[in-house]
Order: sequence, then structure tokens, then C-alpha cells
Amino acid sequence: MVWLIPLLGLLAGIMFGSMITWSIPLAMAKYLSIAVLAALDSVLGGVRCILEETFNGLILLTGFLTNAVFAAFLAYLGDKLGVDLYMAAVFVFGIRIFQNVATIRHHFLTRILNKRDVHATPDSE
Repeated sequence: MVWLIPLLGLLAGIMFGSMITWSIPLAMAKYLSIAVLAALDSVLGGVRCILEETFNGLILLTGFLTNAVFAAFLAYLGDKLGVDLYMAAVFVFGIRIFQNVATIRHHFLTRILNKRDVHATPDSE
């Protein structure tokens, strides 16, 4: 049940963000999108670690902040150098997000299938 904490935080953040009417300058949209991808990667990584029973709250918090700030900084540096480094960050975080989602899905499917196998096995006499 502990795995609900990061998901509830994510849902609360989405609800809070959708209630606020705050426009982001177009020049900053690239940096914010990278920071959001990094944060989403951290949240899904936290859920994965909870399911694998290796969760550490300090690691989640520091990874969340470090990933978001560092990814936005790399996008900024890329802009100053004239290189689209944010595309590399989108690619990397996209892969990590899909890997985390696949691991979470695999965990739940394995749990469901194992329960079904236990119930379907006839009692030996």
C-alpha cells in the first residue's frame, strides 16, 4: 500500500497544476517539459522501487530534484551552445519512463497471474 504515496503525490500535483492559471513563456516551455519528464521518471522509478522492496525516500527526493534541475540545465546549456541537447534528454527520459512502466506492469501482471494459478491448482489428495 506504500506504493500509493508517490502516485497520490503525482495526482495531487496534476490536480493542483490544472487548477492554477499560470502561463509559461514560450522560451521556458522547453526547460519545463524536460524537468517534468525528469520528475515523472523519478516518480515512476520510486513506484518501481516500492514494488521491488528497495525503496528509499531520500534517494527518491534527491533523484527527483537532481534529475529535474540537471535536465533543465542541460537543455539551457544546449540552447546557449546552439545544440538541441533537450532532444537527447527527451529520448533518455522517454526510454526510462517506458522501462519503469513496463516493470510496474510486469510486477502487477505477475502478481495477478500467480494468484490465478494458486486458485486454479486443484487440491491433491
